[in-house]
Amino acid sequence: MSTQVRITSTDALDAFRASLIIFVTKAREAVDTSRDRVRRTRNWLQHEQRIHWEGEIRKRQRHLDQVVQELYSARLTQLTGAIAIREAVVRKAKSAVEEAQTKLRNVKKWNQNFDAAADSLVKKLDGFREYLDHEMPDAITFLYRAREILDAYTERNAPVEKPAPPAADAQPGSARAEPAPDAPLSEPGVNP
Repeated sequence: MSTQVRITSTDALDAFRASLIIFVTKAREAVDTSRDRVRRTRNWLQHEQRIHWEGEIRKRQRHLDQVVQELYSARLTQLTGAIAIREAVVRKAKSAVEEAQTKLRNVKKWNQNFDAAADSLVKKLDGFREYLDHEMPDAITFLYRAREILDAYTERNAPVEKPAPPAADAQPGSARAEPAPDAPLSEPGVNP
């Protein structure tokens, strides 16, 4: 059983680590954007929509009061054609007031239920954000260290290049006798 591993490249670890860093960055942005949208929606329901529909009710109620007065004036003057038109306008104005009141009731109902509906999802987002902030940096560090360890392993176990044989055109007397690369080295003073 061999204890050596043949490592040819650690580029895949680098590519995966780079992709993981990009993922973490984009995921954090997405979580932050989602939390911001929940906050803006809550604000929209609690303030903007409530104020809008309360204003619409007041405006539509004033319009209804005005057309009712016009209907009474038409009845007093006994203008038959004008009475039918005014009654249709009054019905339309009443319908508009009822619509605005229904919308305000819906906004209030959603305002009461929004936190219950959104809180469980926001908690999941918070858990994911915590994972991104605490676990993923550890994973990125692990990949970096794994690359360093593998690089050190490949450098330590890299095959040693054998020296080139002396050139044939070397000057006589200048060549030293060196032991063969595979020959065992002897201790100084001991002749083999």
